[in-house]
Amino acid sequence: MAPPPAVQSPPSPQLTQQFLSSVLSQRGPSALPYSEDTKWLIRQHLVSLSSAFPSLEPKTATFTHNDGRSVNLLQADGTVPMLYQGVTYNIPVVIWLMESYPRHPPCVYVNPTRDMVIKRPHPHVNPSGLVSVPYLHNWIYPSSNLVDLVRTLSITFAADPPLYSQRRAPPPPSPSPSHHTNPNPNFSNATNLASFPSGSSNLAAFSSGYSHPPPRTTTYPPSPYGSGSASGRVQPVPPPASPSPSPSHHHHNHTEDPTEVFKRNAINKLVEMVHGDVAALRKSREAEMEGLFNMQGVLKQREDQLNKGLKEMRDEMEGLEQQLQMVLMNTDVLEGWLRDNQGKKLGSSENAAEDAFECVDVLSKQMLDCTASDLAIEDTLYALDKAVQVGSIPFDQYLRSVRALSREQFFHRAMAAKVRAAQLQAQVANMAARNQHYAS
Repeated sequence: MAPPPAVQSPPSPQLTQQFLSSVLSQRGPSALPYSEDTKWLIRQHLVSLSSAFPSLEPKTATFTHNDGRSVNLLQADGTVPMLYQGVTYNIPVVIWLMESYPRHPPCVYVNPTRDMVIKRPHPHVNPSGLVSVPYLHNWIYPSSNLVDLVRTLSITFAADPPLYSQRRAPPPPSPSPSHHTNPNPNFSNATNLASFPSGSSNLAAFSSGYSHPPPRTTTYPPSPYGSGSASGRVQPVPPPASPSPSPSHHHHNHTEDPTEVFKRNAINKLVEMVHGDVAALRKSREAEMEGLFNMQGVLKQREDQLNKGLKEMRDEMEGLEQQLQMVLMNTDVLEGWLRDNQGKKLGSSENAAEDAFECVDVLSKQMLDCTASDLAIEDTLYALDKAVQVGSIPFDQYLRSVRALSREQFFHRAMAAKVRAAQLQAQVANMAARNQHYAS
């Protein structure tokens, strides 16, 4: 099996960053249709993808929706490497970053050449080339990214390759001996490779000798960082070369006007100076934009922290307001009780202390009587203990008194337990009645 062809050296990360900074910073009608708060994350995703997979190149191109709308979007165009039977092959793909990216997943298409065909049926690629893998269905913002997506595509394609190279009849030999050289010998090995698992016997395996199609010429909006190349990348502007004199100039050099020569040299010098100033200005603006992008990310994190703190403060304020309402309700109850009992004074009779508190219902009256009797018996038992210790009463009388008082105290406590259960049941019924009243 022939080894994969040599891959062209990828563009430098600096040019990729310059290109992304240029297209994402444009404003007005030529701006890309992405949200301003996500452009920094989009740029980071594409820079990381270009670093991890240099075969995928960020570009801008026109995408046509199903409803006929055309919009200028970012894409990653190139090949995804996959390991099949110990050999690395390259699957051509195009990853479109839709308007809602990165909150929603991108659209991935397999991009076969004229000599390739999509395997039918394929569990993850439909006949139109649209890729559908679980990573796209389970896309989670902001943790999902393009690098993990391409790694998933590489593993998925390695398990079941989506493309095959068709066997084509070899072209007849050219009569001219100058055409005997094969312009792309690597791609000719595609028809001699072993076949992938497939139901068709006339299809050969897709070879790693994938020949990249010529780059499409795409017109991009004007950039504040200089003109871009046809592939959408921002190229450094070279200084103009000094015009080399033609043979006619050498022949007629003695007849040129010194004024014209001086003027031409001055113009060339000015143009060179202007180009140098533009290049320096572009570098300073790119550095400034890089700082602004980083600052935007920091401000986004601080915004999230402030929103989280604000939410916690609002929840705490709601809790304090509920507690304030409870305090106000209790204050109203106490003030009402004070108004009702302000003119009352304790009399001189023996039962005046007992009449200082009025029970609201019969159960409260029973609870008060049972509790008072229980505490009184407890005090009596304590006094009997002291009396028997000092010998004030005989021991047999002490035992009889303790037995009688303990029996009476047991009945009082049992009655208090029954009254407490009845009060609890009455409170539950009252709360249920209030809920029904508020619900109606």
